[in-house]
Amino acid sequence: MSWQAVTTAPNQLGESPFWHPHEQMLYWVDIAEKTVLRCNVFTGMVDRWRMAPPHDLEPGCIAPALGGGLVMALRDGVYRAREWGAALRCLAKFAHDNATTRANDGKCDALGRFWVGSVDEAKVKACAELVSLDCRPPGPITVLRQAGGALTGNGLAWSPDQRTVYWSDTSRHVIYAWDWDADSNRMRKQREFQRFEPKPAGWQPGMAGYGGRPDGAAVDVLGNYWVAMYEGARLLQFAPTGELRVDIATPMQCPTMPCFGGDDFQTLYLTSASKGRSADELLAQPLSGCVVSMRVPVPGLPVNYFRD
Repeated sequence: MSWQAVTTAPNQLGESPFWHPHEQMLYWVDIAEKTVLRCNVFTGMVDRWRMAPPHDLEPGCIAPALGGGLVMALRDGVYRAREWGAALRCLAKFAHDNATTRANDGKCDALGRFWVGSVDEAKVKACAELVSLDCRPPGPITVLRQAGGALTGNGLAWSPDQRTVYWSDTSRHVIYAWDWDADSNRMRKQREFQRFEPKPAGWQPGMAGYGGRPDGAAVDVLGNYWVAMYEGARLLQFAPTGELRVDIATPMQCPTMPCFGGDDFQTLYLTSASKGRSADELLAQPLSGCVVSMRVPVPGLPVNYFRD
């Protein structure tokens, strides 16, 4: 397995990729640039949709909508766009303090509810939460707090049987798992799925002794959990029972989130970040901030659509 460059123009903070099977396009966001992107991977053409006033805010995550267009979580709430570049309609506002907290990793569950985690940007207050937004008819719109007490909500994913939900706190180097009932939308029996060693004092990229922290994630059809290890320059695959199965080096120090795509969902796409990285690192790793891909032997789960 080897990485191939999908894009060569770096993002500051690429995140939230998904493969749109009907459009045969790869979508993702650049949070720091307040931009949603999509790529025709066959031609390399990339479209960019920068958020504009009055909603010129960071898009933490996006998902395709069954009725067309996108649902997206901006810093202050969840919005609906009926088509690419269309006006945004607010579906719900977040309860958090927008001055210090913003939307981060998220996606839809199999029943079409949009889940969004948040991040405390100063990484000092355990105020990050995981909420789900249900806009399915006949309504009303329902927002449910699913988990909290985190610094950086990330790594959201579900098992193929829809009985387990995963969510991580990147800053604390831990991935959690819960039992989940899809119909009632209730999580219970929280447990640690994985815990990683924190960054040693004085560590710098290129040094040994640090494997990164868990960022975005995806699950394959066998239930394996794939997680990007931010600042660890690697992508890990864990069995549902927690054993490490695969450890793949990445061509950038800060991979951010994988997803599966292509006709057979055996192409793994991976976003990354370049924001805040040293000039020496960016010179040594020119694909930092770019999207890369590789073929994998086990298909991944397709994206879930938002239903409204």
